[in-house]
Amino acid sequence: MPDNHPARRRRTAERKGDVRERAILDTCEALLAEKGYDAMAVGDIAQGAGITRGALYFYFGSKQEVVTALVARTVEHLWERSRVTAETDDPRRAIAAAMQRTVELWNEHGLVMRTAIDLSLAVPEIGELWGHTADLFIAAITAVLERAGVQAGTEPEQASAMARALCWMIERTFYHASQESRETLQGASSTCEHIWLISAGLTA
Repeated sequence: MPDNHPARRRRTAERKGDVRERAILDTCEALLAEKGYDAMAVGDIAQGAGITRGALYFYFGSKQEVVTALVARTVEHLWERSRVTAETDDPRRAIAAAMQRTVELWNEHGLVMRTAIDLSLAVPEIGELWGHTADLFIAAITAVLERAGVQAGTEPEQASAMARALCWMIERTFYHASQESRETLQGASSTCEHIWLISAGLTA
């Protein structure tokens, strides 16, 4: 007997659409590793996702839109890690947890994040996503520094300014280290964590 309930039909369509969109984004991430952004074509993405080029255009209007959606999916995970850091009361534990979770995400999706950084000036939507992500991390780092006793404020020696510098230092350090090896990334993370602890006055 056919299911004529409109809400159930919509949910089924949405699930199918979600599966296809996920396949498109997963394929895009794999092709970034295989070909790089410039060499990757819409046809390659469609073929890898098991759909026609025309079907892909139902979801995304261009390769740039696919990559932007992939970046958006990745930064959602970054935002989750930012929230976890902000919810941890002990500054030392918060710093250690933030760095470890960031290492895990760079190990999983470092190529996407490097692509986001590379395209952030050329593609406004990606620049906005990445900038918003940085702002969330800066706010989380600021909260940790303030809980550790660093004075609130935007002066060079105060929490907000220090957090901004730490955030961009970590981003650039991870960008380069993630291109080498997991061991290099872990070592770079340990160095960044040590600098963050020093900044928070927690090395004694």
